[in-house]
Amino acid sequence: MRCSRPKVLHAIAGRPLIEHVLSAVEDFAEGGIAVVIGPAMDAVAKAVKTAAPEAEIFVQAERRGTGHAVLAARPALAREAHDLVVVYGDTPLIRASTLARLREALADGAAVAVLGFRPADPTGYGRLITEDDQLLAIREEKDASAAEKAITLCNAGVMGLRGETALAILDEITDDNAKREFYLTDAVAIARRKGFDTVALEVADSTEVLGVNTQAELAQTETIMQQRLRAAALDAGVTMVAPETVFLSADTKLARDVVIAPYVVFGPGVTVEEGVVIHSFCHFENARIKRGAIIGPYARLRPGAEIGENAHIGNFVEIKAATIEAGAKANHLTYIGNARIGERTNVGAGTITCNYDGVGKYQTDVGKGAFIGSNSSLVAPVKIGDGAYIGSGSVITEDVPAGSLGLGRGRQIVREGWVARWRERIQAAVKKKPGSAA
Repeated sequence: MRCSRPKVLHAIAGRPLIEHVLSAVEDFAEGGIAVVIGPAMDAVAKAVKTAAPEAEIFVQAERRGTGHAVLAARPALAREAHDLVVVYGDTPLIRASTLARLREALADGAAVAVLGFRPADPTGYGRLITEDDQLLAIREEKDASAAEKAITLCNAGVMGLRGETALAILDEITDDNAKREFYLTDAVAIARRKGFDTVALEVADSTEVLGVNTQAELAQTETIMQQRLRAAALDAGVTMVAPETVFLSADTKLARDVVIAPYVVFGPGVTVEEGVVIHSFCHFENARIKRGAIIGPYARLRPGAEIGENAHIGNFVEIKAATIEAGAKANHLTYIGNARIGERTNVGAGTITCNYDGVGKYQTDVGKGAFIGSNSSLVAPVKIGDGAYIGSGSVITEDVPAGSLGLGRGRQIVREGWVARWRERIQAAVKKKPGSAA
């Protein structure tokens, strides 16, 4: 990856690669989840525990192959004879339904079930040698004959082993090879030697088993994941004018009858209720938009933003850690942070809440039906009552009671004829300067 960040912590659709994998397995992992990591990978362990608190972490102290990595989790494997499914933390597109097929094959009597796929170019992949619905062997390309190299069904790396025979098979894997490593793929030959059934299952969509090893592959998996998420949203009744320009997170929740214009980005933790209209060039993260609201264009909802029913958030408006209640409007060039804006309140263009003094954050509370004039600064902590009116251009530093006018600006001065007199003085001063034109 040419990056200091551990590979499995790179993200697609707003979620680390390993979290996608954990999400795919957690629904049917009744025997538990064991995650094997390398030494000094505390950040990975933390991410795993955040995504799947029940998961057990095991460390593979030495890199001695895939079979060696699986056996690093021996305490978990030996606890009970649950079926074992081995997946990789860098294959974020794997589906739970595909892993369930492996479980079904084990339930039907296979001791080992291997996932296969047919890449456009099989060069470099191990081939799955099959006969009469049985998997006979996994042959690495360097060891394959010409006839075996012609096989297009390749090893995807994902494997299932039946619980009651899994450890017996794994314990017979040796490092008797050129690299002196323990290869998980040897499990097939061992199972065959013991007289067990072994099968290969071809994945319906080969993109599911794409591994991420480069930044280019990371971008490729992002593209595929976005296509999946958009398709699911459209199928659920969401309207997207230009789906290819809308970017979603894995946890984005969009209700039916939501309309999304081009070029909208949904970061993690966003929920949008029915009938919301989102105009172009908006960006959301950890926010909730309630029924019937209209958002954008060019609106930004930051963490903690909650937009009420039928509220309007317009162009170049930013909301953070604030609640905009039902029917309220902030249509132009506004920043609202650490605040409550009451029902049906109108916030004029250029209004800002001054909520941070360099040390702490403070709350602004605006009641319902208030009117905040354009270009106003509300200096928190401050309360503005129901139905209050704030004059345009005001700096409000004290509470304004309900139904009152708040005005905080210098008095306007008008000096008639001042411009002409000022110009005469300037011209006279210029003429007096040495070297000035006559």
